[in-house]
Amino acid sequence: MTLEATDTNVPASSAGSAAPALPLAAGVWEIEPLHSAVNFSIRHLGISKVRGRFADVRAELVVGESAGTSSVTATIALASIDTGNKDRDAHVLASDLLDVEKRPTMAFRSTRIEGAGEEWSMAGELTIGDVTRPVTLDVEFGGLEGFPGQERRHAGFEASGEIRRSDFGLDFAPGLLGEVVKIQLDMQFLEPVAEQG
Repeated sequence: MTLEATDTNVPASSAGSAAPALPLAAGVWEIEPLHSAVNFSIRHLGISKVRGRFADVRAELVVGESAGTSSVTATIALASIDTGNKDRDAHVLASDLLDVEKRPTMAFRSTRIEGAGEEWSMAGELTIGDVTRPVTLDVEFGGLEGFPGQERRHAGFEASGEIRRSDFGLDFAPGLLGEVVKIQLDMQFLEPVAEQG
């Protein structure tokens, strides 16, 4: 994500050594929840994977004049977990595992965004309960497109990374569940509302 407002008609070759910028208007880009998802996978018994998602996600992308002045924040309600099995979800949220009463949310805030073209890297801090650890996500910019009947355009991103459960004090069920949790994000953000002149 660079997130500089730029003239997209200027060929990349004319930009000299400057990194190409995404055609994103400065301002606050709101999440488009119907086309955004926070997915994860974790090893079970070391032989297969359990996959799931979190349904309740709030996020915003603040685009500044450069990547250095742009940021992403997100808050996820852990109680919105969905692994495709309600009994398993209830067990994961219970006090002997995730303990959602103690850890109701997972929050992310970016600290650095860098890259070029479609490929970007976003470093940040992830907080689960009362533990905060650094995390880095590989980000792919999917493009900018309008939607029929809407004036605001949509910007699409995919991001991936991984965390270690024990880094956040989530070291329950060793051997049953893997240590590494892989994260896959599919996000759409809505263009800021144009100011009326």
